[in-house]
Amino acid sequence: MFHAAFRNGANRREIIERDLLSGIVPRTSGRLCRKSIRRFRPAPGNKNNDSPRLFQAKPSEKRLRTHTIRPIPPIFAGRNTAAMAQRKIIHIDMDAFFASVEQRDNPAYRGRPIAVGYDGPRGVVATASYEARPYGVRSALPSVVARRLCPALIFVPARFEVYKEVSQQIRAIFHRYTELVEPLSLDEAFLDVSHHRSATLVAREIKAAIRAETGLTASAGISVNKMLAKIASDYRKPDGLFTIAPAQVEAFVAELPVERFFGIGEVTAERMHRLGIRTGADLRLWSEEALVHHFGKAGHAYYGYARGIDEREVTPNRIRKSLGAETTFAEDTDDRERLALELAGVRDEVWSRLQRHEFAGKTVVLKLKFDDFRQITRSRTLHSAVTTADELRTVSEELLAATDLGGHRVRLIGLTVGNSPEACTECVQLRFDFDFGGPKT
Repeated sequence: MFHAAFRNGANRREIIERDLLSGIVPRTSGRLCRKSIRRFRPAPGNKNNDSPRLFQAKPSEKRLRTHTIRPIPPIFAGRNTAAMAQRKIIHIDMDAFFASVEQRDNPAYRGRPIAVGYDGPRGVVATASYEARPYGVRSALPSVVARRLCPALIFVPARFEVYKEVSQQIRAIFHRYTELVEPLSLDEAFLDVSHHRSATLVAREIKAAIRAETGLTASAGISVNKMLAKIASDYRKPDGLFTIAPAQVEAFVAELPVERFFGIGEVTAERMHRLGIRTGADLRLWSEEALVHHFGKAGHAYYGYARGIDEREVTPNRIRKSLGAETTFAEDTDDRERLALELAGVRDEVWSRLQRHEFAGKTVVLKLKFDDFRQITRSRTLHSAVTTADELRTVSEELLAATDLGGHRVRLIGLTVGNSPEACTECVQLRFDFDFGGPKT
């Protein structure tokens, strides 16, 4: 039976035997068991052939499997789980960073709902204070909507130079404990403190130092990988500290709503809900092949996340290649004015992110997805990096105006800035002065 499924490889047979004992492969009858095993085969491109995947089952088999496997098997699957359990990763996330800096520097703002951003018809909230959040005001929300939700909201212009200075103070604190610091933006970073005896103690000390030296609060998440640490940092905000120990990972992930997983936004979560996937336990019942079928390449990551697996290393001096934002419409549209308005909101969010991440790029890319799910991009590469919001507005509006919709409605619009000069320090933009020998005037 095993030989029919895997013609070469005792290690793969051992994996199936282990999964049979753990309950991953249903053990209801010999016939069903054989069918399930035949649906295992090595992942394409996997030279080691040490990670079988379960292909999409027929509807009848899937229903039976779904009811048979619950509850989640008591194992923590993955090739590198032993090494991962030895890692100690901290994610530090400043609490409402921009707004907190403004409240720190201006006592009149303390205890009042404020939003950092532009208060205009096309403005977007960059950060909202915690006093504003009970009203539904959050980052990336159009300013007009934010004002309607919270009439007493105070809009404060962004002071990015000040935020950068404070961010440098905070990063200096991180480097007292480890050189493995990966900044994600001005207000958050991953730290690998595996060489310390207690990551939780390190996180407490960092939080205390940030409060003492900057007057601001931060939330910290601690776990065995980046995904779990990031989730943990958001668990008890503001001024929170939460640890997911290795022994707690399986149970924690099983109960976690899919919306809380890294990289799963509202649209993807809604698609998962329609498929009956609402928690990590539900997600774990799906094969890697099935997840890739429904969610593309991201399905590989979701398969690992459902098992608490994230093998990404903390990478200091990581060079970002691009940065963007997009929005999916509630209803498809071909109205040019509506598209221009939606693009303005996305563009403001992109500009805010460019400032937050200290990123600049020479190429602006417009992305459109149509009602038939066909996707196109239109781009323009400039001689130098985009340095002003007006420049980004001009280029993006020209790209949209020049795009033929082909009679289709648009369901998604996105904007990305890429081609950073930092990504290729040896690359030089060649410019030629053509002189054909004619008279000069």
